[in-house]
Amino acid sequence: MWELFGGEKGEKKVEYIELIYDLIFVYLIGRSNEILFHMQGGFFTFQTYLTFLYSTLVILQIWYFSSLYINRYGSNSAVDYIGLFINMYLLYFLAEGIRVEDMSMYPQYNVAWALILLNIAAQYYRQLKFVGAATPWASRHLKYRGNLLLIQAAIILVSIPVYYLTGMAFSWVSMVFGFVAAVFASRVDSLMPVNSEHLTERVMLFVVFTFGETIVSIGAYFAGDVNLSTIYFSLMAFLIVAGMFLTYGLLYDKVIDREREHLEMWYMMIHIGLIIALINITLALEYMREPEVSAVAKNVFITVSFLLFYLFMFLLGFYAKFGYQAGRKFFLTQCLMGLIFAALMAATYKNGYLSIAVTVLYVYGILIMVVRRYRKVNACLEEYFAGTDQEKETLSDGE
Repeated sequence: MWELFGGEKGEKKVEYIELIYDLIFVYLIGRSNEILFHMQGGFFTFQTYLTFLYSTLVILQIWYFSSLYINRYGSNSAVDYIGLFINMYLLYFLAEGIRVEDMSMYPQYNVAWALILLNIAAQYYRQLKFVGAATPWASRHLKYRGNLLLIQAAIILVSIPVYYLTGMAFSWVSMVFGFVAAVFASRVDSLMPVNSEHLTERVMLFVVFTFGETIVSIGAYFAGDVNLSTIYFSLMAFLIVAGMFLTYGLLYDKVIDREREHLEMWYMMIHIGLIIALINITLALEYMREPEVSAVAKNVFITVSFLLFYLFMFLLGFYAKFGYQAGRKFFLTQCLMGLIFAALMAATYKNGYLSIAVTVLYVYGILIMVVRRYRKVNACLEEYFAGTDQEKETLSDGE
């Protein structure tokens, strides 16, 4: 719990309340996904996808802001719990406001969004009473972060009467401002470094929850009569999800340096891209079994989604441990595999049996390459350190 309403703050770890809080975002992502099932001419329009992308980025930005506050200042206190529960309650109203070409919920959606940001800002300002003159950098960071959230909330609230008067909706400016401000806030954020282990675990768990959505979605492949077609497609879909999860799990568990200092904004941004790509893959796998969806469009969508997923995954290599950073040869090989995958998917777009098999081969081709590279690097490092120890012993004997 929260140390019986206020005990000492121990080792930073992901608390149960954070896991429950993250689950509401899984629900929100599910609501956002529904947008892309409104189709015209066999597929969603570009405008529909922009609506989906916008609502998803708003959801992920709220999670991003909450996570950073908890990481730096969360103490598992009663006040922290209250703040998170208030946001959870407001997020339900935000979810109800997610609509396609229906602006009637514009006020509800934006009021809920603004109140969530104000709630997080209030948490930052509350922390000011716990810092003194001896730590001016902490006070500067708290005010800076709180002020950014206030500006975002103000943009959102002002957009509501402007919308009523002019019909122009510009609350999206707040979302863009939030991400741009995060880029320029790096110097101020460096005053209060994050707890890297807590942050990486929190992000990993959110990715796992997103994989959970994917697992639920492929349940549709098991529906209906059991025949060879059902078994084939369900097995292929299951193998795809399992292979992707194993690749990410290996990178997180064995390759990423989770104790690295200054691990914050870009690590989080890369994961936002990774999560959006994974959401797209979830939708693409659902489209694959729908005959009314345009064959060309869904083939392009699933191909691009997989390529983006692995692009963001390998960008995480910038945060690899010493010796595990991938070289030029590895990246060029991945690019070549991506090109072959895209070409084969284009060639088999009319045949679902072949295209899903190509996807499985691509996923496991990458997994095999990652495993082989990890084992090779691991063996080299073990040999290097063993040699170093032997040299030390030799020098010691010589003395």
